[in-house]
Amino acid sequence: MRPVIFFLAASLLAASAPAFAESPDPVAPVKEVMDVTVANWSDNVEEWKSIFEGDRLNRLYTKEIVDLYKKASEKAAKVFESDEPVDPFDYDVVTNSQDGCPLQDVKISLVGEKDGIADVLATFKLWTCEDNADTKNIVSEVHFDVVTEDGRAVIKDIHHIVDGERDSVVDEMQSILKAE
Repeated sequence: MRPVIFFLAASLLAASAPAFAESPDPVAPVKEVMDVTVANWSDNVEEWKSIFEGDRLNRLYTKEIVDLYKKASEKAAKVFESDEPVDPFDYDVVTNSQDGCPLQDVKISLVGEKDGIADVLATFKLWTCEDNADTKNIVSEVHFDVVTEDGRAVIKDIHHIVDGERDSVVDEMQSILKAE
């Protein structure tokens, strides 16, 4: 009887292996966003690149974010009297800042999953070039909600944690659209 149970268990495991191998990696889109962000904040950046720029927008984000970002960019273009869409954010969305130092101690990890939403955490130090030791050692924490859409892992929202409060980039874009 044991050989039959072992054979059945082995067969089930082998049959499920391709499903695991084909599952989209929720960390992958976050890693790409963080790679762009690290490059933007480096000492030798030649040109700032938006995490929503070019094909990244359609590849790395949900259809909802793509739609919201495009509409918010069109609204920003009207405000700035531009014929081209304009980034609706006046700060770096990942670092939640306009100023900073080259990012240090960048770590990305999957911290959990609930109701089909993976929580991918990125931590980093943004102020290591500052003289103040307390400021220098601040660790920023950004959570990315990642879901599977059309068979791909894509970012559904980005949340900064500041003073224990969690914000939402999606909520911010919706507020931009509602503003007069």
